Amino acid sequence: MSRFNHLEPSSLFKALEAATPTDTLPATQTLLDAARFNKDGLLPAIAQQHDTGEVLMMAWMNREALEETLTTQQVCYYSRSRQKLWRKGESSGQQQRLKSAALDCDGDTLLLQVEQTGPACHTGRRSCFYISMDREQATINSEPLIDPTTLYGKK
Repeated sequence: MSRFNHLEPSSLFKALEAATPTDTLPATQTLLDAARFNKDGLLPAIAQQHDTGEVLMMAWMNREALEETLTTQQVCYYSRSRQKLWRKGESSGQQQRLKSAALDCDGDTLLLQVEQTGPACHTGRRSCFYISMDREQATINSEPLIDPTTLYGKK
């Protein structure tokens, strides 16, 4: 039995601060119960290419999207604009296969290690983070890998 099982959800992540890799943690469902979803029931999820560390994108997940992702290993997000689940690659074919998922120390952000097929960005670029900024000037740091009209058709 885990020493964390008796804790209230509100104190679980505070108690986990002192945890070690040898501790027996509570079930994933218990962690999800304690996760700090925002007022809209969402957590930010950062997708990172598992083998290179490249940050690909940030999107939102509700509990249903996270549970589906953990179950199927195909990444599913929650689309705020469409107000529904969004299975990465459902229209573009550029899927994300989950390698691992981790909650941060506060239980309010996810880090997804993924295997990305092609571009992650709707602009056809590998990463959504293609606008570099410094104190004086912004620059574009990558070209699209695929024309977005090829990915999604003309809008």
